[in-house]
Amino acid sequence: MSVALGTTRPLPVRTTPVGDPGDLLASLPRTAPYAWVRNGEGLVGWGQAARVTVPPGPGRFAWARQWLATVFGDAHVDDAVRTPGSGPVAFGSFTFDEDAHGSVLVVPRAVLARRGGHAWLTTIGDAPLETFSPVRDPGRIRYGDGSLTAPEWEEVVARAAKRIREGELEKVVLARDLVATAERPIDVRLLLTRLARRYPECYTFSVAGLVGATPELLIRRTGQEIESLVLAGTTARGTGPADDFARGAALLASAKDRHEHECAIASVRQTLAPLCSLLETPDEPELLVLPNVQHLASHVSGRLADGASVLDVVAAMHPTAAVGGTPTRTAIEVIRELEGMDRAGYAGPVGWIDAHGDGEWGIALRSGLIQGRRARLFAGGGIMGDSDPAAELAEAQAKFRVMQYALEG
Repeated sequence: MSVALGTTRPLPVRTTPVGDPGDLLASLPRTAPYAWVRNGEGLVGWGQAARVTVPPGPGRFAWARQWLATVFGDAHVDDAVRTPGSGPVAFGSFTFDEDAHGSVLVVPRAVLARRGGHAWLTTIGDAPLETFSPVRDPGRIRYGDGSLTAPEWEEVVARAAKRIREGELEKVVLARDLVATAERPIDVRLLLTRLARRYPECYTFSVAGLVGATPELLIRRTGQEIESLVLAGTTARGTGPADDFARGAALLASAKDRHEHECAIASVRQTLAPLCSLLETPDEPELLVLPNVQHLASHVSGRLADGASVLDVVAAMHPTAAVGGTPTRTAIEVIRELEGMDRAGYAGPVGWIDAHGDGEWGIALRSGLIQGRRARLFAGGGIMGDSDPAAELAEAQAKFRVMQYALEG
């Protein structure tokens, strides 16, 4: 296994069962924490046994798989658990745009996990593990414009909607950023804890400074079985139960949102069908109700035909219509032209993969890039021909509140 310090000596990997660890996030040390947690289950990691920056370009996922094959293939593994997520695991974050720099894979030196009533600890090598330090509050938070001001972004939305009405494309997903500056260095562990407690149904993640809680599962692979959760079409929560119900009903009845959702489902069907011997998609979406918004949601399941790893499926699926648009190639060009910013890992794949090709990957929504006292927050939404710029801005503002809550409590 190639390690961060440059040696190529294979290192021992040992996975052993452990008792219930309680709150997984409470076990993390301060430096470089990695996490993928939903409803109290998942994986957290720390330390760094191996790390690589994946070169940009259309072959980046194939390059990443080859690197992982070398790293995992060189490991001496003693795995007493033998379940998805045991043995050596890599956490990863890929940029939204294949031509952008910043995609990363990291194999932590330690991974603590709990799934399905079982818990285990994986360690790599015999170096001392990092010690725990108290979690610190970042203090007062100040916000400033990101790449575009709110009025500038509304103008971008209007221009995109006009191009859709003119027939250039059906849908494009536009994002915007917001810059937050704290009094003190931002402790990622505090953000993770707040996100996991407030949004337990989401996947709370941390990989190489990218932190968030995404409701959207891009793909889960367990053996040959795969699952995905497609989200497209959004409305804010209501001011009370009656208003909440009315907003949900209006979302289900909205021609604009239903069309946006169908574009996303069609994209997933088209992408997964060649990889699967069986693929099931629902005829109608359902409502996914979160603390801040409601989404149109569809659960997709299938069986892989040729033993592809989870990273192969990620490569085939990204970018989905839910985060790019329809047709995808045209939408990506419109995003590059109009959006006015580098998305970095926002709306890109984030998750984990083990040595058997199993894993879980989400789309990095409701997220931010954390560096010292600074956080760059991201939000966006699907633009259709009849989209109202002010309403799209309000939707993005509602999505920003996830990470604002994580920072402010």
